[in-house]
Amino acid sequence: MTARRAGFLIATVTVLVTIASGFLMWALDHEEFPNIWLGLWWAVQTVTTVGYGDVTPRNDVGRVIATIVMLTGIGFLTVVTAAITAVFVESTRRRFREDLEKTEHGRHDEIMARLDRIEARLPRD
Repeated sequence: MTARRAGFLIATVTVLVTIASGFLMWALDHEEFPNIWLGLWWAVQTVTTVGYGDVTPRNDVGRVIATIVMLTGIGFLTVVTAAITAVFVESTRRRFREDLEKTEHGRHDEIMARLDRIEARLPRD
């Protein structure tokens, strides 16, 4: 699996968990979440780890759903952060490798030039 596919997969799962949890919260706790929009608002707040606290699940099932949403959000942010870090690390590694190759190539040329000068000074048989 490529990094792009993994990112797409986790983003899709995150969106689906967010939407499903918003609907579930509304369906399971009408007292705290009287309309679907409030359930979705809560889900977006929770998955993004903002969590204003204006609405919170009161029953145990809601808290289990909230835990899943929080872990999904943390996982998503972790994957995004890791992907961005990997891009920077690979870019730096590539630059370092190119610089090293240039340096090694230059040193090789310098050594060959020195050998040519030494050979030129040696007596011919």
